[in-house]
Amino acid sequence: MSAILELAIFPMDKTGSVSTYVGRVLEVVKQSGLPYETNSMGTCIEGEIAELMSLCTRCFAVLEEDSDRVYATMKVDWRKGRQNGMRGKLKSLEVREGGS
Repeated sequence: MSAILELAIFPMDKTGSVSTYVGRVLEVVKQSGLPYETNSMGTCIEGEIAELMSLCTRCFAVLEEDSDRVYATMKVDWRKGRQNGMRGKLKSLEVREGGS
């Protein structure tokens, strides 16, 4: 796996909390089988570019079912031959900070 995608996606035409909708997107991410980590501002997913773009399309589709407007931000970090990039980046930081 050579890319890490950071995805934040939610409907813009809903009032109040959108956590139900974000939860539906996370279910699509889980079903993909790709490694991922979720935080309060988005989800990082690791895979090949084609897999990640296909996953983004499926995430949009699940929100399109009952939304008229969807907002998304996507950032991609691609590196040839990288494996376990999400964990590797965190481990590198921990080492630099003197952690374990």
